[in-house]
Amino acid sequence: MVIEIEGMEFYAFHGHFEVEKVAGNRFLVNLKIEADLSKAGQTDRLEDTLDYQKAYLAVKEEMSVPSDLLEHVCQRIITRIKSEFPEVQKVTVKVSKMNPPMGGQIEKVSVSLEG
Repeated sequence: MVIEIEGMEFYAFHGHFEVEKVAGNRFLVNLKIEADLSKAGQTDRLEDTLDYQKAYLAVKEEMSVPSDLLEHVCQRIITRIKSEFPEVQKVTVKVSKMNPPMGGQIEKVSVSLEG
């Protein structure tokens, strides 16, 4: 089964340049978690599935830790999800920096990582 948490929005201070570290920026995060959750489909009990509220809180915490690179943020999120939820088989995370300061009109820059 797959659980997807999409469009999580955070204000964070990720970036290589000093202005990004000081001013911060808006980020969107999409998370896809694959795990065997068939038991929950039969029991209808929260303790038999992956609590996506806890997954969201893990992402929120990781987004609050500044990193120079989005690749590093993605890897930290994957590592955190896999360590907190041993039933997880695969995690895909996409972190998008909105309106990146690149000298032009750019909607977003995104990094996706699977682990």
